[in-house]
Amino acid sequence: MKDNTWLDKWNERYTHEEFVYGTAPNLYLEEQLKKLTPGTILFPADGEGRNSVYAALEGWKASSFDISEQGRHKALQLAEQSGVDIDYQVGELQTLSYHKEQFDVIALIYAHFPGDIKSSIHQMLNQYLRKGGFIIFEAFSKKHLDYVIKNEEVGGPKDIESLFSVEEIKADFPNYSIIELQETEVELKEGLFHNGTGSVIRFVGQKQ
Repeated sequence: MKDNTWLDKWNERYTHEEFVYGTAPNLYLEEQLKKLTPGTILFPADGEGRNSVYAALEGWKASSFDISEQGRHKALQLAEQSGVDIDYQVGELQTLSYHKEQFDVIALIYAHFPGDIKSSIHQMLNQYLRKGGFIIFEAFSKKHLDYVIKNEEVGGPKDIESLFSVEEIKADFPNYSIIELQETEVELKEGLFHNGTGSVIRFVGQKQ
């Protein structure tokens, strides 16, 4: 998937001087990490690093990747300001150097990939999670399009293929015991681009 339009969109977005989704972690991620003992954690599509930096501050060994060099630049800036280290790689997942069962947790927080590859990304990520490890997932649901029509400031993809359903998550992560899986309404206040009421899928699963 080499789509320069997609890459240009994110590099342009992250050239804002301020952090476009804020510097505070996603609230669902924060809530779920507090239940776990710190270990190794991977953040796909980590953008400007607010979530990986938070995890590192909480004692996790945090790794990230994104296609945006500009996102990495700002994430490392935030990590330095926060006094922590994160391992942040740039590129598409299949080109990166992760190895089988490397991570205790994979946190997919608004990791919206193009519809034609999102399931294959999830299946690739599965191999990098150890048995007994956890997926923590929050992203916009297919119903979210109705919310965007009412309020564009809530953000999120505008094509239904990039959005998620409960059924898709079950299909993408079949070898997990489901701790939580629901479609729910949330109030977002995350920087410039996630503001207002939205519809999300939340999932916590433990790999069997």
